[in-house]
Amino acid sequence: MTAHRNLGFVAAAATLLAAAPLSAIFERWTWLVQAAIVVAVVAGSAALSRLARAPLWGQVLAMLAGLTLGLTWVFPGGTEFFAFVPTPATFAHFGDLLNASLSDMRSYGVQVPDVDSLLFLAVLGIGAVAVVVDVLTVGLRRPALAGLPMLAIYSVPVAVYVDSVPATPFVVGACGYLWLLVTDNVDRVRRFGRRFTGEGRDVDVWEASPLAAAGRRLAVVGVVLAVALPLAVPGMTGGLMSAVGNGNGTGNGRPGQGGSPGRIDLFAALSGQLNQSEVSELVKVTTNEPAPFYLRFGVADELRPDGFRVRVPTGKPANRNLPDPRSGRGVAQQRYRASVEVTKNLNMPLLPVYAEPVKTEDLSGNWLYDTNLQIVFSNRENSRGKRYSFDYVRSTYSPAALRAAPSLPADDPVLAQQTVTPAVRAVDRLVDQLVKGRTNDYDKVRAIYDYFSVENGFTYSLSTRSGTSGDDITDFLATKVGFCQQYAAAMAWLVRSAGIPARVAFGFSNGSNSGDGTYVLTNKNLHAWTEVFFSGIGWVPFDATPAASVQGSVRSAWAPDTDAPEDVTPAPGSTTVPEGVDPSAGADDPDRLDKDADQGLAVDGGGPTRQSPVWPWWVAGALALLVLLAVPALRRSALRRRRRARAVVPAATTLAAVPGQRGEAREIVVGVDADRARADAHAAWDELLDTLVDFHVRVDLTETPRTTAERLVRETLVEDAGAVTGVRLLGRAEERARYARDPLTGEALQPALRSVRGALAGQADRRTRLLAALLPPSVLLRWRTALTERSTRLVTTTGQVRQRMLRWDPRRFLAGRPAR
Repeated sequence: MTAHRNLGFVAAAATLLAAAPLSAIFERWTWLVQAAIVVAVVAGSAALSRLARAPLWGQVLAMLAGLTLGLTWVFPGGTEFFAFVPTPATFAHFGDLLNASLSDMRSYGVQVPDVDSLLFLAVLGIGAVAVVVDVLTVGLRRPALAGLPMLAIYSVPVAVYVDSVPATPFVVGACGYLWLLVTDNVDRVRRFGRRFTGEGRDVDVWEASPLAAAGRRLAVVGVVLAVALPLAVPGMTGGLMSAVGNGNGTGNGRPGQGGSPGRIDLFAALSGQLNQSEVSELVKVTTNEPAPFYLRFGVADELRPDGFRVRVPTGKPANRNLPDPRSGRGVAQQRYRASVEVTKNLNMPLLPVYAEPVKTEDLSGNWLYDTNLQIVFSNRENSRGKRYSFDYVRSTYSPAALRAAPSLPADDPVLAQQTVTPAVRAVDRLVDQLVKGRTNDYDKVRAIYDYFSVENGFTYSLSTRSGTSGDDITDFLATKVGFCQQYAAAMAWLVRSAGIPARVAFGFSNGSNSGDGTYVLTNKNLHAWTEVFFSGIGWVPFDATPAASVQGSVRSAWAPDTDAPEDVTPAPGSTTVPEGVDPSAGADDPDRLDKDADQGLAVDGGGPTRQSPVWPWWVAGALALLVLLAVPALRRSALRRRRRARAVVPAATTLAAVPGQRGEAREIVVGVDADRARADAHAAWDELLDTLVDFHVRVDLTETPRTTAERLVRETLVEDAGAVTGVRLLGRAEERARYARDPLTGEALQPALRSVRGALAGQADRRTRLLAALLPPSVLLRWRTALTERSTRLVTTTGQVRQRMLRWDPRRFLAGRPAR
């Protein structure tokens, strides 16, 4: 029973490891603590039932009872006996939590806070999986099937995320599953007795089975491939194993593609769209409003030292009745209706809507509405190809009403959250100068808004550096050159420094109007602006970007075009275009096209800069490829030169004067070193064999040199007398070098090699000659042989080290323990 208890506790631990992917859903680790308590109670109940030798059905009942006690202890209803014994009211409390979880699943986005209903649902599911895993592993002895309920836990974040889930929790769960399989294997072997290898040698209890070791290696390789393959293969990175929301500040040309709305870099994605030279149609909207404002889909309201960030939204289902916007004095409100058709080019977990929607149609319960951010988002679907309609309220504000709005009290949550500003001395000094003498919020905002004008030296340029950090804002205020990102973020920063809540909104400016209220919005209409909060009124838009530089720019009575002539008084909600400028120009006018591509709306910084030419990289890559392909040929040429350098100086007869012999001279023979002659013969023969391999001539290493030479004479070199003489000379020299006391000296081995090589090249086809020159088969064969030898030595050394380590393995002491 000890082995069963150990296996049961391993099954419980493996279940907790398999629940690791849930960490990507919850903000905190409360769920893990509660799940560990419940799973421990279930495992303890199973161990006690087995200790009492209960049948399988009795074990199941004991685990279910333990699951109930654990849930009662962790999620009490207040009517339990001794704080953990459930009552009928406890089960009614559990039912209420389950009912609440159905609605809360649609109300909260990733990551989920500690909500009792969702925590109860998660812990209940993990506890139920623990019961099933224990039954399959211990009761039925089918641990491999336990992977199915474990995989069911992993399917939860897969269903919640739009595109993908993190890979690391999957690896943790897979390790728990492998641990369960290994423990079951050890238990089976111990109950069976002795083990044997393929050679008949028995394997002790403390030794690892060779077959089991191979299985573990295969399992590890399988897990690694399952994780690494989707990350490495192009086109699969958005699949199951992709990391959600890289937030790296680079645009991919698809706004908000993938991930949860709070974990993706929407601004960087928009930057990719704005950088495209090709115009792509993204949205088609039809409205009965004569002069609509911007169609928005996102908000960046969290200001950090490195710039504005997107906060994780939360909300209620958007297909229910939405709250009507608050009306105030001096605020004119009119209700309109709009229909939106999103093309396949726009893929994000957000839906474009006009501000203050009050009713939606044709949307499922997966789409949620955040009343604070005024955005429609989803954690399960995306906007690609969506068609929907909605009613909305258009609010227009008079300057007098905004000027009469009181300042927010110090304890107001909006003021505390939306006025957080990192300390930047230059910005604070500028704000103090601008708002000096202003007594109300609107006048302060207008002073800041009016500051971003051509009269004050501000110009629009698409070639400036992107980013909204403190340094970026300081640079923008110093150079006074930027685009919509800098204007919107800088104004929001300055307004916050003045103690007034502000944020950056982004969406679409007005596109081309077909005349029936239908606007076509492209990637050139992507835009960012500022929204300011006024007490009793709400969020009011201000667009500080020069109107002439933005296609479809909208100005209003409370935020007029500061660069327009003074006699022009724009009506509320009207679109202002300077005199002499084509309304269809804007972002695509000639002056704008002459500038560099827009850096986009990426307020996280690190956006793309001026693109460098690509051809140097292609040239460098081509050169690197050529060098890599030339390595075998260079190696073959170096080897041939080294063998040729061993040419022997032939023996010679010279005359020399011998002292003491009355001037007589006699002949002295200068001999050649025998070892050097043998080395030269071996080098020439090795070169001959490599030449045969290069030209695909059969080489038989079991033949003697003379036999090989005669075979070549008969089969290959029949028609070339010089090559026949040369190959016989090479064979005779190698034979003498191997077997004779005195090697062959004074023979021209190198000319013989050249004649044989010339004959073989003349008989080979063009492809063989080309391969022999560029990719010599002899070099490739030598590399393969060397790699095989080194791999064999490595395997042998590893086996020896492993055998030595096994001698000190603590498991060997288990050999003498009796089986239970």
